[in-house]
Amino acid sequence: MRIKAPNVMILLLFLLLLASAAAIMIGSVSVPVSEIFSEDFRAILMLRLSRIILAGIAGASLAVVGAILQGLLKNPLADPYVLGISSGAGLGAVVAIASGVSLLAGGSYSLPFFAFLGGILATLFVYFISKKAARVGTEDLLLSGVIVAAMLSGLIMFVVSTMETEGMHSSLWWLLGNTQIFDMKLLTIVSVVSIFGIAISILLARNLNIMSLGEEEAIAMGLNVERIKIIFFAISSLITAAVVSVCGLIGFVGLIIPHVTRRLVGPDHRSLIPASALCGATFLILCDILARKLMSPMGIPIGVITAIVGGPFFIILLKKARRPQFR
Repeated sequence: MRIKAPNVMILLLFLLLLASAAAIMIGSVSVPVSEIFSEDFRAILMLRLSRIILAGIAGASLAVVGAILQGLLKNPLADPYVLGISSGAGLGAVVAIASGVSLLAGGSYSLPFFAFLGGILATLFVYFISKKAARVGTEDLLLSGVIVAAMLSGLIMFVVSTMETEGMHSSLWWLLGNTQIFDMKLLTIVSVVSIFGIAISILLARNLNIMSLGEEEAIAMGLNVERIKIIFFAISSLITAAVVSVCGLIGFVGLIIPHVTRRLVGPDHRSLIPASALCGATFLILCDILARKLMSPMGIPIGVITAIVGGPFFIILLKKARRPQFR
């Protein structure tokens, strides 16, 4: 029997707080639990707190975008990567690294700016090649996104292959995902953008439920289908570009988490979206702990952890499903 959505939310919130507490106590550098809040270790505490916030925001954002796109495109395999947003951001970042722009004055902002710009431009490109007259078909959007993502991934590999060893290392590290951040202002900007996008998604979740019934049924119920598609597409693109511009490419979160939460709270997006946010945040914080501890003190990219954990988990999820859980 399925647990009631409010009880699931309470449980997920408790797990998020538990994961956050664990991330404060556990890190690549061993610090006694009794001393982590002392003045001597304030710098380490602030670094861990910033990683917790960024990992939580990134995990929540990618999971929510995955839930939105799976409902909007009516495809259980849709995630933030499928529309080419992440690949566009990745291309923008490697171009910034290859050209040396990220090393100039204000470099802490130049790399995120180029990545964000690349993600938005890729989004606009996918949207316009999918548009026919005044309508954007969900099938055309999905197919265009897959094609554009493949093209941009090829360009990323080309640019990386032309770099010197140091630039290639920096690019690959960024492309594999990283939650280390030293600029609190940048973290604040990304957090505000992501939280705003998630809040709007929750407010409009009922419209996404109607869209899941099919476009003809949604139109018959008086919904402006094209406007809703544009709004959710814009929200997904903005959130993803903002997160990827700081964290790099982190896979599987937007693909797996909505499937897990859909099993917990059902297909109603009014519960699915906030539950995905809590579950995604918890998942990525735990992955960040593993990324810091497995090869301490060096650490490994968080995208490696999400791939190792997420890939087999998703295969098991598909194998155990007797019938599609997606509507």
